[in-house]
Amino acid sequence: MPAERANADGLRRDALRERLALFGLGSPALLLVLVVMVLPVGWLFSLSFLSDEGALSLEHYRRMLEQPSYARIFVTTFQVSALTTGICIALGYPLAYVLSQLPRRAANLCMIGVLLPFWTSLLVRTYAWLVLLQRQGVINGWGIELGLWSEPLPLVHNLAGTLIGMVHIMLPFLILPLYGTMRAIDRDYVKAAANLGAGPVRAFWQVFFPLSLPGLFGGALIVFILCLGFYVTPAVLGGGRVIMVSNRIATDIELFFNWGAASALGVVLLVLTLGLLYAAARLVRLDGVLGGHGT
Repeated sequence: MPAERANADGLRRDALRERLALFGLGSPALLLVLVVMVLPVGWLFSLSFLSDEGALSLEHYRRMLEQPSYARIFVTTFQVSALTTGICIALGYPLAYVLSQLPRRAANLCMIGVLLPFWTSLLVRTYAWLVLLQRQGVINGWGIELGLWSEPLPLVHNLAGTLIGMVHIMLPFLILPLYGTMRAIDRDYVKAAANLGAGPVRAFWQVFFPLSLPGLFGGALIVFILCLGFYVTPAVLGGGRVIMVSNRIATDIELFFNWGAASALGVVLLVLTLGLLYAAARLVRLDGVLGGHGT
């Protein structure tokens, strides 16, 4: 008994030393997170509760409740994010499925085309779409020359132009996790369904599609969350007609130099985003989303 107790004490001491060593190795990263993320967010919270005179106040939050324009801004932000996510799903799922069915080498070559947008600045891509979509742009010029329409279509400085630019930017963020999940699906499951009498369509919807849902859900969540903070694309392609929360924050700082109002907007958007992530975590297990396994 004394020997066993000594061995147990020794194991506990070794485990404690190992935890302390791991904490020491991870402390630089934790310190970096504290400096880069926690402190700025805390400063943001403190500014949102200060009035223009520097006193503690809820006037910025009260203003958001009293003025309908703020509600419209949040509705526009979530509407644009939801539409962008839906279009990315409609375009990205078939593309990811085709890539997952290709041989590994051919799929890797095709993935280069998916990753090409990452090699170009977001601002450059946005202004490129502005050149393509404007009234005298390439798309309207070709459409009129081919007889598809007789007058230039309003493809920019509106919601349509904003969605086109955002979908182009966000589509790879949906395809990458979805493609990884589809590649991890064992093809024997589909073969087993075929052996049991299921046709290709039925085997896809009842076997393959449910197994791909974690990747689809994870990719859609990434796209939606990133879209909530978009600034450049709505500002350039929206032409002032599509105002999202980030655009209003920039206006409050650049034109009115009102850091309190801008901070309150940021805090509300952060809380809504965290609430969305919490709800998503309750619906789908995090390991299922990241690992490509079933829910």
